[in-house]
Amino acid sequence: MTSPDSGRPDVLVVGAGGSGAVLAARLSEDAGCRVLVVEAGPVPRTLLEFPPDLLDARLVPGARPGNAAVRMFPANLMPGLPYMAARGRVLGGSTTVNGGYFVRARRADFDRWAAQAGDALWSYERALPFLRALETDLDHGATPLHGDRGPIPVRRVGLGHPAAAAFQAAARELGHPFDPDKNAQDPPGFGPVPANAVDGRRVNTGIAYLLGGALDRPNLTVLGDHVVRSVVVRRGRATGVVVEHDGRRTLLEAGEIVLCAGALASPHLLHLSGIGPAADLARAGIPVACDLPAVGAALSDHPQVVLQWTLRRPLDGPTDSWLGGVLHLSSSDGDESGDLEILQSLVPVAGLVGGRTTVPGAPLAFLASVQTPRRTGGVRTVSADPDVPPRVDYGYLRTEADRRRMREAVRATAAVVATGAFGEVSRGLVEPSPATLDDDHLLDRWTRAHLGTSQHTCGTVPMGSAVDAHGRVHGLTGLRVADTSILPTAPLRGPAATAVLVGELIAHAVRRESG
Repeated sequence: MTSPDSGRPDVLVVGAGGSGAVLAARLSEDAGCRVLVVEAGPVPRTLLEFPPDLLDARLVPGARPGNAAVRMFPANLMPGLPYMAARGRVLGGSTTVNGGYFVRARRADFDRWAAQAGDALWSYERALPFLRALETDLDHGATPLHGDRGPIPVRRVGLGHPAAAAFQAAARELGHPFDPDKNAQDPPGFGPVPANAVDGRRVNTGIAYLLGGALDRPNLTVLGDHVVRSVVVRRGRATGVVVEHDGRRTLLEAGEIVLCAGALASPHLLHLSGIGPAADLARAGIPVACDLPAVGAALSDHPQVVLQWTLRRPLDGPTDSWLGGVLHLSSSDGDESGDLEILQSLVPVAGLVGGRTTVPGAPLAFLASVQTPRRTGGVRTVSADPDVPPRVDYGYLRTEADRRRMREAVRATAAVVATGAFGEVSRGLVEPSPATLDDDHLLDRWTRAHLGTSQHTCGTVPMGSAVDAHGRVHGLTGLRVADTSILPTAPLRGPAATAVLVGELIAHAVRRESG
């Protein structure tokens, strides 16, 4: 591989995660394009160098406190409700530590993004060829909807586990339609979860896009354990980044800089570089390079609560994935089809937190989320010191409509557990109690006490107001953002598959512009 000292790269990519690894791999397919990737965490060069728990699809590494592959951001879900948001800090980024759920965005999401970006590049019809090209669908193969030659293997989890089979039967008992392919655009209902895992092994974007041969390209360099502290802007152009490694800071220059650090780190890095709301930056003691109020002004994510249920009899742990089935249904306002999600965990919460697939006697759980597109909260930088974390506010459950949808998600989950079919494996919910479920005020209090997040953050550097449809930062040249921060709203499904799509689409745009 080339050395950063042997010549200035054409493109410097900050972050080798869900979008960055994709972008680097695609850009370096052009032998004439010199690409340098700077990753804050370690960069394993072979599968054997990954800690085993990061590859085990039965675990969620980001749920385990103290995991070395995770960076934690202090946040508030609501005023007075602190939280720690986990993000991957390793090759593959959050695709290495998340749940492995790999579900495409809905057509309504693409319509919304295309309108907000003012560019048909983000329409479903334009995105579909890229969605097909990024995957090898091990269930469907090559079809008009699916691909069989892409880097990411996609397989739907089995429904043979007794708890998953009971969930399927319960959904049928309640009249929910069967939705066997969550990566199609069929009416929402119950179905198996598409996952980027094969035979129990997680395949993150670093493995899929870089370890398969791209790392050996002479025009691609990937540096691990290098933390970018700021982007250098001179006379309206981004010219390089300041990187810290082993306590020493170095300036790395490049023809173009692309931030793929994630929806929390990318806006913070822009702020530290003087790019953001001028008044806020000035208060933090940061010289303003570009007044761009939309950077960090809001975010979009999905509030979530966990509902645990007791087992009627001991059940074996999962063999391939912690995920069971998933049910999508629509909230009562009817504005977005399938905006409520009930996701099944076949591993107890205590196991997810403790890094174990079984915990004798522990209850199993459903994760109930409201995935209605919303922009709330924001990311605000409070210090020029890069080691001082930004203030992250999710702004959850502010309106009565927000609270009503969450009540509906919780009650829909309770209805699943209460069915005769699910009673074959369950003795009932641990909580909330029937009295709490029947009282809006009590249920709101219970929800607040148990509130979490799906970790689906988007929209902190949104297309339309902060960047264009190709990720180019407004008001500057030589600087782009290419991660889920550019999606104005989080999709109606988890954004991991869309993060990969972002890398594909922005790489395509860069190559067209440079060609």
